[in-house]
Amino acid sequence: MSTEPRRISQRGIDLIKQFEGFKASPYYCPAGELSIGYGHVIDQLKECYNSPITEEAAERILAADLRVTEATIAKGVQVPLSQGQFDALASLIYNWGGGNFLRSTGRKYLNSLDYAGAAREFFSRDKGVVSIAGKFSQGLYNRRQAELELWNAQA
Repeated sequence: MSTEPRRISQRGIDLIKQFEGFKASPYYCPAGELSIGYGHVIDQLKECYNSPITEEAAERILAADLRVTEATIAKGVQVPLSQGQFDALASLIYNWGGGNFLRSTGRKYLNSLDYAGAAREFFSRDKGVVSIAGKFSQGLYNRRQAELELWNAQA
């Protein structure tokens, strides 16, 4: 881990786009949040989308959202990360929310250099974030497994 990543790589962005999918018009995500583009949660007090957006616009919104995600990692992680680990965390945080990450047991494991314990907390079926409203979600589990693959990637 010679140079610590500070930004999500294209591989991480592609993973997020794959699991979020593109929606040109506002929709309610499984968690009940009004969203658009690649899973951007619309702040209804500040944002209004009366017409469909383009994929190019959605990519700009995603890039802005990912700067917030990267700042969350910078704030919450005090140990070295590989690019794969950074990308996996970025996808998890983008899906789960920064506050949930900062309060998580997985982050505590990670900052105590227990990378395996952190991975179990973040990505496993029994401890990972794989349910919506208390019900197991195969889609979330599939995403967590893809994130785990990134986490374990050597390059």
